[in-house]
Amino acid sequence: MFKELGQLANLLRQGPKIKEEMDKLQKRLGEIAAEGEAGAGMVKVRVNGRLEVVRVTLSDEAMALNDRELLEDMIASAANTALVKAREQAAEETSKLAAGLGFGGLDFSGLMGK
Repeated sequence: MFKELGQLANLLRQGPKIKEEMDKLQKRLGEIAAEGEAGAGMVKVRVNGRLEVVRVTLSDEAMALNDRELLEDMIASAANTALVKAREQAAEETSKLAAGLGFGGLDFSGLMGK
């Protein structure tokens, strides 16, 4: 019991440092770029580490398909691929932060959903 109280006290003492590091993490997450593609590159979607879509690129071939349902499916597929990559990168950044604060060994892979 006293060990946990000591850990809690240590955590509280680190409060300002944790806040500063979290602010840095948010900035880094915005700088992460992950891309997914579908249809042999006809559709590309880029997202950042905050899981925001920042760009969708459609090739001339994709635009010429004249198949709305197929195009929608390719956009969804490319976006999902990019989101998986972004989550992985965000989990890595979060793990680095935790290790730097003395909380190494924590698993952040599910932090941003699946």
